[in-house]
Amino acid sequence: MIELIPAIDIIDGKCVRLTKGNYDTQKVYNEDPVAVAREFESYGFKRLHMVDLDGARSKHIVNHRILEKIASQTNLTIDFGGGIKTDQDIEIAFNSGAAMVTIGSIAVSKPELFMQWLEQFDTPRIILGADVKNGYISINGWKDNSACELLPFLKTYMDAGVKNVLCTEISKDGMLQGPATELYEQIMAAHPECHLIASGGVSQMQDIIDLNQSGIPAVVFGKAIYEGRISLTELAEWAEKNA
Repeated sequence: MIELIPAIDIIDGKCVRLTKGNYDTQKVYNEDPVAVAREFESYGFKRLHMVDLDGARSKHIVNHRILEKIASQTNLTIDFGGGIKTDQDIEIAFNSGAAMVTIGSIAVSKPELFMQWLEQFDTPRIILGADVKNGYISINGWKDNSACELLPFLKTYMDAGVKNVLCTEISKDGMLQGPATELYEQIMAAHPECHLIASGGVSQMQDIIDLNQSGIPAVVFGKAIYEGRISLTELAEWAEKNA
């Protein structure tokens, strides 16, 4: 069954969501991310995807204290992304309680450093972030477009041993109009060994059911929960039924 991963995005220590990565669209849903994480855990979720949006914009980790609090006050397995640019940043993330880190921009701008981290840390602890816009990878909090095409980009790192990939179709993110299922199916066809985490666009329970039927290994969702499009009870019951 598809792995269900709720998301918490942080700005100024608060739980927010953006639309298409645009910071001008930010909407605060809760001022206590720890309480949100605890609620996810209370419904039986094991994983949490946490994004430091301040960090992504500032190009260094900012909200590691929030990560520390969530890690120390829950048993959630946290993957953390946003602002991881240096050895110090990745050490801060792991020392603050992240079980895994999601890294995208560095894999584009400093591939040698990314490869070094793959060797230095257990490979399963590194998730390759592939944020896609018009078929190309976007970096630095989605503000900059790169010249890297998605599938060749993935192949390079899959050949280097990467297993975990979090792919966000930026045009779908926060739009509540359904995920880029065809794109994810294309990735899985090219890399059936990939543990692909689909991200962006989940708007209703049927979206998750469809991704599951397509054989997508995992899905991240957030706004659909915060906007009441999907209830945590509904998700938990579906997960238990299909376990």
